[in-house]
Amino acid sequence: MSRKELARQVDRIIADQPVTDLHTHVYAPVFGASPKPGGLLLWGIDELVTYHYLVAEVFRVVPASVLPYEKFWQMSKAAQADHIWKHLFVERTPLSEACRGVITTLDKLGLDPNERTLTRYRRWFAAQDASQYIDKVMALANVDQITMTNAVFDDQERALWDSLGPKAAADPRFATVLRCDQLLTDWPQAVTKMAAMGYAVATDLSGASLNELRRFLSDWLKRTKAVYLAMSLPPSWRYPDPANPLGDRIVREALLPVLAQENLPWAMMIGSLRGVNPALKDAGDIGVRADVLSVAHLCRDFSGNKFMVTMLARENQHELCVVARKFGNLLPFGCWWFLNNPSLIEEMTRMRLELLGATITPQHSDARILDQLIYKWTHSRQVIAKVLTDKYADLKEAGLKITKKMMKRDAALLLRDNYRNFIKK
Repeated sequence: MSRKELARQVDRIIADQPVTDLHTHVYAPVFGASPKPGGLLLWGIDELVTYHYLVAEVFRVVPASVLPYEKFWQMSKAAQADHIWKHLFVERTPLSEACRGVITTLDKLGLDPNERTLTRYRRWFAAQDASQYIDKVMALANVDQITMTNAVFDDQERALWDSLGPKAAADPRFATVLRCDQLLTDWPQAVTKMAAMGYAVATDLSGASLNELRRFLSDWLKRTKAVYLAMSLPPSWRYPDPANPLGDRIVREALLPVLAQENLPWAMMIGSLRGVNPALKDAGDIGVRADVLSVAHLCRDFSGNKFMVTMLARENQHELCVVARKFGNLLPFGCWWFLNNPSLIEEMTRMRLELLGATITPQHSDARILDQLIYKWTHSRQVIAKVLTDKYADLKEAGLKITKKMMKRDAALLLRDNYRNFIKK
């Protein structure tokens, strides 16, 4: 088989393999859909074009000295989208990955990405039914399941869980994840929220606090039918942390015992520094190098627990791979946030395969808008296929016979089965 034919075969196999998207911010339609006020399922051209990556990018073209941040945020969603489309897609070549993603999405949906205005796109999206459109997007992205991120301390979302009851977790297209960052990032706020829910937890963990915290976690893991528990942690997070003994106790005496009992992983997304430019709102965060040794300490000290980890700084990736070589209860996953660019996905995928073989989950979409599933998986599959082609070519040169069966097995492991097997109870 020639190198060219090998590449074509790998491309086809990776394209045909359904993926389980293990981390998104996309919601089932029962949570309400945009443009309905308060809807958590975001989709459509105005949401795509006002994605926070593009908000940050447009302020590099039309700076705040020309259009102040507060005036931008006072504009309607449609006006914001028109502003961004004009300056990033019409008057400039949309070279960034975030811009290219919109172009790819429109093209895959059968829409002409060369429109000068958003009018025709708006008409097309307005004619779609939200639930049927989810099926269309999943088919185009070849995604067999979307994993939601369900933030228990978000008042709006929790109110929906209270009103929806079991229906909130009933859509088989969506898996649920319990997200509770504040347990480690803002404990006093978490205490206030839990007290309002009827859990007698004190800020100093006195009395029955730990029992109540364990009850809270167990209740909400069961109520949401969560497949894992997730936290986004700042670069300053440490375990153990002599400066934060309460945090250590929460981890040791509540969080990990409950997860071990339920046989569920703890997914940690580490390295986001929030609000560096608060005027940009969601677009104002950055990624900073974090402490991988803390991950190693957890994997060593809690060998009965399962850990899924992605880190935001490029500088952490080699360290995380090396730690994963030492601990089978650690699954590195995805190219998160600012790493979700083809050049970095390629670099990280090569490194992970070279150090860990096909025992990783190379990507998750982290999509905040339903339509983004299309471009994020289109682009990521292209990179993953390219890296695998090179690895198979290296093995062929060394004398190993590479078969289609082997390639299909690897594709299934990387895009679906490693993750599904890891979370399996």
